[in-house]
Amino acid sequence: MKLKATLAALCAVASFSAFAQAPIVIKFSHVVATDTPKGQAAERFKQLAEKATNGRVKVELYPNSQLYKDKEELEALQLGAVQMLAPSLAKFGPLGVKEFEAFDLPYIFPSKTALYNVTEGPIGKGLLKKLESKGITGLAYWDNGFKVMSANKPLRTTADFKGLKMRIQSSKVLDAQMRTLGANPQVLAFSEVYQALQTGVVDGTENPPSNMYTQKMHEVQKHVTVSNHGYLGYAVIVNKKFWDGLPADIRTALETAMRDATTFEKAIAQRDNDLAMEAIKKAGKTEIYNLSAKEQAEWRKALLPVQKDMEGRIGKDLIQAINKEAAK
Repeated sequence: MKLKATLAALCAVASFSAFAQAPIVIKFSHVVATDTPKGQAAERFKQLAEKATNGRVKVELYPNSQLYKDKEELEALQLGAVQMLAPSLAKFGPLGVKEFEAFDLPYIFPSKTALYNVTEGPIGKGLLKKLESKGITGLAYWDNGFKVMSANKPLRTTADFKGLKMRIQSSKVLDAQMRTLGANPQVLAFSEVYQALQTGVVDGTENPPSNMYTQKMHEVQKHVTVSNHGYLGYAVIVNKKFWDGLPADIRTALETAMRDATTFEKAIAQRDNDLAMEAIKKAGKTEIYNLSAKEQAEWRKALLPVQKDMEGRIGKDLIQAINKEAAK
Protein backbone atom coordinates (compact mmCIF):
# COMPACT_ATOMS: atom_id res chain seq x y z
CA MET A 1 0.00 0.00 0.00
CA LYS A 2 2.86 2.28 0.97
CA LEU A 3 4.67 1.46 -2.29
CA LYS A 4 1.56 2.32 -4.32
CA ALA A 5 1.23 5.63 -2.53
CA THR A 6 4.92 6.41 -3.16
CA LEU A 7 4.61 5.54 -6.85
CA ALA A 8 1.46 7.63 -7.17
CA ALA A 9 3.26 10.56 -5.54
CA LEU A 10 6.24 10.17 -7.88
CA CYS A 11 3.94 10.05 -10.92
CA ALA A 12 2.17 13.18 -9.72
CA VAL A 13 5.50 14.99 -9.30
CA ALA A 14 6.68 13.83 -12.74
CA SER A 15 3.40 14.92 -14.28
CA PHE A 16 3.56 18.32 -12.59
CA SER A 17 7.19 18.72 -13.63
CA ALA A 18 6.33 17.97 -17.28
CA PHE A 19 3.47 20.43 -17.08
CA ALA A 20 5.70 23.06 -15.48
CA GLN A 21 8.24 22.63 -18.26
CA ALA A 22 5.66 22.96 -21.04
CA PRO A 23 6.38 26.23 -22.86
CA ILE A 24 4.06 29.21 -22.58
CA VAL A 25 2.43 29.54 -26.01
CA ILE A 26 1.85 32.97 -27.53
CA LYS A 27 -0.36 32.85 -30.61
CA PHE A 28 0.55 35.92 -32.66
CA SER A 29 -1.98 36.55 -35.42
CA HIS A 30 -1.82 39.22 -38.14
CA VAL A 31 -3.42 39.94 -41.51
CA VAL A 32 -0.47 40.74 -43.80
CA ALA A 33 2.11 38.67 -45.66
CA THR A 34 5.25 37.32 -43.99
CA ASP A 35 7.54 39.39 -46.22
CA THR A 36 6.06 42.75 -45.16
CA PRO A 37 7.78 44.83 -42.44
CA LYS A 38 5.18 43.63 -39.91
CA GLY A 39 5.57 40.00 -40.98
CA GLN A 40 9.35 40.14 -40.74
CA ALA A 41 9.26 41.90 -37.37
CA ALA A 42 6.86 39.27 -36.02
CA GLU A 43 9.35 36.60 -37.09
CA ARG A 44 12.19 38.53 -35.44
CA PHE A 45 10.17 38.84 -32.21
CA LYS A 46 9.55 35.08 -32.23
CA GLN A 47 13.27 34.35 -32.54
CA LEU A 48 14.26 36.87 -29.87
CA ALA A 49 11.51 35.86 -27.44
CA GLU A 50 12.22 32.14 -27.65
CA LYS A 51 15.96 32.71 -27.26
CA ALA A 52 15.60 35.19 -24.37
CA THR A 53 13.37 32.82 -22.41
CA ASN A 54 15.47 29.71 -23.15
CA GLY A 55 12.49 28.05 -24.81
CA ARG A 56 10.11 28.72 -21.93
CA VAL A 57 8.01 30.71 -24.40
CA LYS A 58 6.92 29.47 -27.81
CA VAL A 59 5.60 32.07 -30.28
CA GLU A 60 3.27 30.67 -32.96
CA LEU A 61 2.86 33.02 -35.95
CA TYR A 62 -0.32 33.12 -38.04
CA PRO A 63 0.12 35.62 -40.92
CA ASN A 64 -2.14 36.52 -43.85
CA SER A 65 -5.45 36.26 -41.94
CA GLN A 66 -4.91 32.51 -41.43
CA LEU A 67 -6.84 32.62 -38.17
CA TYR A 68 -8.85 35.84 -38.18
CA LYS A 69 -9.77 38.67 -40.53
CA ASP A 70 -9.62 42.38 -39.67
CA LYS A 71 -12.95 42.59 -37.86
CA GLU A 72 -12.52 39.34 -35.94
CA GLU A 73 -9.00 39.57 -34.55
CA LEU A 74 -9.54 42.09 -31.74
CA GLU A 75 -12.48 40.14 -30.37
CA ALA A 76 -10.38 36.96 -30.53
CA LEU A 77 -7.66 38.69 -28.51
CA GLN A 78 -10.12 39.94 -25.88
CA LEU A 79 -11.56 36.43 -25.56
CA GLY A 80 -8.08 34.93 -25.21
CA ALA A 81 -8.27 32.85 -28.41
CA VAL A 82 -4.98 34.54 -29.42
CA GLN A 83 -2.52 36.30 -27.16
CA MET A 84 -0.86 38.84 -29.46
CA LEU A 85 -1.82 40.99 -32.46
CA ALA A 86 -0.38 43.91 -34.38
CA PRO A 87 -3.51 45.61 -35.79
CA SER A 88 -3.43 48.87 -37.67
CA LEU A 89 -4.13 51.85 -35.45
CA ALA A 90 -7.46 52.48 -37.18
CA LYS A 91 -8.85 49.29 -35.61
CA PHE A 92 -9.11 50.86 -32.15
CA GLY A 93 -11.74 53.41 -33.18
CA PRO A 94 -14.52 50.81 -33.62
CA LEU A 95 -13.35 49.29 -30.32
CA GLY A 96 -14.28 52.56 -28.61
CA VAL A 97 -10.84 54.18 -28.29
CA LYS A 98 -11.47 56.83 -30.93
CA GLU A 99 -8.36 58.84 -30.12
CA PHE A 100 -6.28 56.38 -32.17
CA GLU A 101 -8.05 57.59 -35.30
CA ALA A 102 -5.84 60.69 -35.08
CA PHE A 103 -3.20 58.59 -36.86
CA ASP A 104 -5.55 58.36 -39.87
CA LEU A 105 -5.85 62.12 -40.30
CA PRO A 106 -4.50 63.12 -43.73
CA TYR A 107 -1.18 64.96 -43.77
CA ILE A 108 -0.95 65.24 -39.96
CA PHE A 109 2.60 63.83 -39.95
CA PRO A 110 4.96 65.77 -42.25
CA SER A 111 7.82 63.31 -41.65
CA LYS A 112 8.90 60.14 -39.87
CA THR A 113 10.69 62.27 -37.27
CA ALA A 114 7.41 64.03 -36.46
CA LEU A 115 5.63 60.69 -36.28
CA TYR A 116 8.18 59.19 -33.87
CA ASN A 117 8.00 62.29 -31.67
CA VAL A 118 4.36 61.36 -31.16
CA THR A 119 4.49 57.55 -30.92
CA GLU A 120 7.59 57.38 -28.69
CA GLY A 121 6.62 60.33 -26.50
CA PRO A 122 3.95 61.00 -23.85
CA ILE A 123 1.13 61.15 -26.45
CA GLY A 124 1.84 57.66 -27.80
CA LYS A 125 2.30 56.12 -24.36
CA GLY A 126 -0.91 57.77 -23.13
CA LEU A 127 -2.88 56.34 -26.03
CA LEU A 128 -1.64 52.79 -25.35
CA LYS A 129 -2.71 53.21 -21.72
CA LYS A 130 -6.30 53.81 -22.88
CA LEU A 131 -6.47 50.24 -24.21
CA GLU A 132 -6.23 48.71 -20.74
CA SER A 133 -9.92 49.29 -19.98
CA LYS A 134 -10.64 47.03 -22.99
CA GLY A 135 -8.56 44.17 -21.56
CA ILE A 136 -5.59 45.00 -23.80
CA THR A 137 -1.97 45.89 -23.00
CA GLY A 138 -0.10 47.91 -25.63
CA LEU A 139 3.56 46.98 -26.05
CA ALA A 140 4.89 48.96 -29.02
CA TYR A 141 4.18 50.91 -32.19
CA TRP A 142 5.31 49.38 -35.46
CA ASP A 143 5.70 51.39 -38.63
CA ASN A 144 4.48 50.70 -42.14
CA GLY A 145 5.08 54.08 -43.67
CA PHE A 146 3.11 56.56 -45.70
CA LYS A 147 0.38 55.58 -48.11
CA VAL A 148 -0.04 55.91 -51.86
CA MET A 149 -3.34 56.08 -53.73
CA SER A 150 -4.18 53.64 -56.50
CA ALA A 151 -6.98 53.24 -59.05
CA ASN A 152 -7.61 52.28 -62.65
CA LYS A 153 -7.52 55.93 -63.70
CA PRO A 154 -4.92 58.63 -63.06
CA LEU A 155 -5.26 60.42 -59.70
CA ARG A 156 -3.40 63.68 -60.09
CA THR A 157 -5.84 66.17 -58.61
CA THR A 158 -8.40 65.71 -55.86
CA ALA A 159 -11.13 66.15 -58.50
CA ASP A 160 -10.03 62.83 -60.06
CA PHE A 161 -11.53 60.94 -57.10
CA LYS A 162 -15.08 62.07 -57.81
CA GLY A 163 -17.46 59.09 -57.88
CA LEU A 164 -14.76 56.42 -57.38
CA LYS A 165 -15.45 53.50 -55.03
CA MET A 166 -12.38 53.51 -52.76
CA ARG A 167 -11.62 50.71 -50.30
CA ILE A 168 -10.83 51.81 -46.75
CA GLN A 169 -10.33 50.23 -43.36
CA SER A 170 -13.16 50.71 -40.91
CA SER A 171 -12.38 54.26 -39.80
CA LYS A 172 -14.60 57.32 -39.57
CA VAL A 173 -11.58 59.47 -40.41
CA LEU A 174 -10.78 57.54 -43.59
CA ASP A 175 -14.48 57.63 -44.47
CA ALA A 176 -14.43 61.43 -44.09
CA GLN A 177 -11.17 61.65 -46.07
CA MET A 178 -12.61 59.83 -49.07
CA ARG A 179 -15.90 61.74 -48.94
CA THR A 180 -13.97 65.02 -48.83
CA LEU A 181 -12.26 63.90 -52.05
CA GLY A 182 -15.67 63.15 -53.60
CA ALA A 183 -15.15 59.37 -53.55
CA ASN A 184 -17.45 56.67 -52.14
CA PRO A 185 -15.64 54.85 -49.30
CA GLN A 186 -16.12 51.07 -49.08
CA VAL A 187 -15.06 49.20 -45.93
CA LEU A 188 -13.48 45.84 -46.78
CA ALA A 189 -11.28 43.36 -44.92
CA PHE A 190 -7.66 43.52 -46.09
CA SER A 191 -7.78 39.89 -47.25
CA GLU A 192 -10.66 40.72 -49.64
CA VAL A 193 -9.13 43.76 -51.35
CA TYR A 194 -7.30 42.07 -54.24
CA GLN A 195 -10.42 40.26 -55.45
CA ALA A 196 -12.56 43.38 -55.00
CA LEU A 197 -10.12 45.37 -57.16
CA GLN A 198 -9.91 42.57 -59.72
CA THR A 199 -13.67 42.28 -60.11
CA GLY A 200 -14.42 46.00 -59.98
CA VAL A 201 -16.30 45.86 -56.67
CA VAL A 202 -14.04 48.81 -55.79
CA ASP A 203 -12.12 51.11 -58.13
CA GLY A 204 -9.11 51.84 -55.97
CA THR A 205 -7.55 51.91 -52.54
CA GLU A 206 -4.79 53.38 -50.38
CA ASN A 207 -1.83 51.47 -48.99
CA PRO A 208 1.87 51.68 -48.23
CA PRO A 209 3.75 50.23 -51.23
CA SER A 210 4.88 47.11 -49.32
CA ASN A 211 1.28 46.09 -48.66
CA MET A 212 0.28 46.85 -52.22
CA TYR A 213 3.10 44.78 -53.70
CA THR A 214 2.96 41.76 -51.38
CA GLN A 215 -0.81 41.45 -51.96
CA LYS A 216 -0.28 41.83 -55.74
CA MET A 217 -2.69 44.77 -55.91
CA HIS A 218 -0.46 46.42 -58.52
CA GLU A 219 -1.49 43.65 -60.93
CA VAL A 220 -5.09 44.94 -60.85
CA GLN A 221 -4.43 48.69 -60.52
CA LYS A 222 -3.26 50.67 -63.54
CA HIS A 223 -2.30 53.86 -61.71
CA VAL A 224 -0.48 54.72 -58.47
CA THR A 225 -0.01 58.23 -57.11
CA VAL A 226 2.79 58.72 -54.58
CA SER A 227 0.81 61.09 -52.39
CA ASN A 228 2.17 60.23 -48.91
CA HIS A 229 -1.16 61.63 -47.71
CA GLY A 230 -1.68 59.33 -44.76
CA TYR A 231 0.14 57.06 -42.40
CA LEU A 232 -0.33 53.36 -41.68
CA GLY A 233 1.07 52.08 -38.43
CA TYR A 234 0.34 49.28 -36.00
CA ALA A 235 0.25 48.74 -32.27
CA VAL A 236 1.58 45.44 -30.98
CA ILE A 237 -0.88 44.38 -28.29
CA VAL A 238 -1.45 41.47 -25.93
CA ASN A 239 -4.35 40.14 -23.90
CA LYS A 240 -3.96 42.02 -20.59
CA LYS A 241 -5.02 39.12 -18.35
CA PHE A 242 -2.53 36.79 -20.09
CA TRP A 243 0.26 39.40 -19.89
CA ASP A 244 -0.33 40.24 -16.23
CA GLY A 245 -0.35 36.51 -15.40
CA LEU A 246 3.13 35.85 -16.81
CA PRO A 247 6.06 35.33 -14.43
CA ALA A 248 7.88 38.65 -13.95
CA ASP A 249 11.16 37.39 -15.46
CA ILE A 250 9.37 36.10 -18.56
CA ARG A 251 7.55 39.41 -19.01
CA THR A 252 10.83 41.34 -18.70
CA ALA A 253 12.49 39.09 -21.29
CA LEU A 254 9.56 39.54 -23.69
CA GLU A 255 9.61 43.33 -23.25
CA THR A 256 13.31 43.34 -24.20
CA ALA A 257 12.61 41.11 -27.22
CA MET A 258 9.78 43.43 -28.28
CA ARG A 259 12.03 46.51 -27.97
CA ASP A 260 14.68 44.89 -30.18
CA ALA A 261 12.08 43.67 -32.71
CA THR A 262 10.63 47.20 -32.85
CA THR A 263 14.05 48.73 -33.60
CA PHE A 264 14.48 46.15 -36.36
CA GLU A 265 10.98 46.84 -37.74
CA LYS A 266 11.54 50.58 -38.02
CA ALA A 267 14.85 50.02 -39.79
CA ILE A 268 13.31 47.86 -42.52
CA ALA A 269 9.95 49.62 -43.01
CA GLN A 270 11.15 52.43 -45.28
CA ARG A 271 13.58 50.16 -47.11
CA ASP A 272 10.85 47.63 -47.88
CA ASN A 273 8.48 50.31 -49.12
CA ASP A 274 11.19 51.72 -51.42
CA LEU A 275 11.97 48.22 -52.74
CA ALA A 276 8.25 47.50 -53.23
CA MET A 277 7.80 50.68 -55.26
CA GLU A 278 10.76 49.69 -57.45
CA ALA A 279 9.25 46.22 -57.92
CA ILE A 280 5.86 47.71 -58.87
CA LYS A 281 7.60 49.94 -61.41
CA LYS A 282 9.60 47.00 -62.77
CA ALA A 283 6.47 44.84 -63.17
CA GLY A 284 5.32 47.34 -65.79
CA LYS A 285 1.59 47.01 -65.16
CA THR A 286 1.15 50.22 -63.22
CA GLU A 287 1.92 53.82 -64.10
CA ILE A 288 3.46 55.62 -61.11
CA TYR A 289 2.92 59.33 -60.66
CA ASN A 290 4.78 61.47 -58.12
CA LEU A 291 2.93 64.56 -56.95
CA SER A 292 4.88 67.78 -57.36
CA ALA A 293 5.32 70.00 -54.27
CA LYS A 294 2.60 72.29 -55.65
CA GLU A 295 0.19 69.41 -56.28
CA GLN A 296 0.81 67.98 -52.83
CA ALA A 297 0.12 71.37 -51.26
CA GLU A 298 -3.22 71.41 -53.11
CA TRP A 299 -4.08 67.92 -51.82
CA ARG A 300 -3.12 69.00 -48.29
CA LYS A 301 -5.30 72.11 -48.53
CA ALA A 302 -8.26 70.08 -49.84
CA LEU A 303 -7.97 67.53 -47.02
CA LEU A 304 -7.26 69.91 -44.14
CA PRO A 305 -11.00 70.27 -43.27
CA VAL A 306 -11.01 66.60 -42.18
CA GLN A 307 -9.04 67.59 -39.06
CA LYS A 308 -11.70 70.15 -38.11
CA ASP A 309 -14.53 67.73 -38.88
CA MET A 310 -13.02 65.07 -36.60
CA GLU A 311 -12.36 67.29 -33.57
CA GLY A 312 -15.60 66.21 -31.92
CA ARG A 313 -14.77 62.53 -32.42
CA ILE A 314 -11.03 62.39 -31.72
CA GLY A 315 -10.65 65.41 -29.44
CA LYS A 316 -9.61 68.92 -30.38
CA ASP A 317 -6.88 68.99 -27.70
CA LEU A 318 -5.30 65.76 -28.95
CA ILE A 319 -5.25 66.93 -32.57
CA GLN A 320 -3.66 70.22 -31.49
CA ALA A 321 -1.10 68.38 -29.33
CA ILE A 322 -0.11 66.13 -32.25
CA ASN A 323 0.21 69.08 -34.62
CA LYS A 324 2.36 70.89 -32.05
CA GLU A 325 4.60 67.82 -31.53
CA ALA A 326 4.83 67.21 -35.29
CA ALA A 327 5.93 70.80 -35.89
CA LYS A 328 9.04 70.47 -33.66
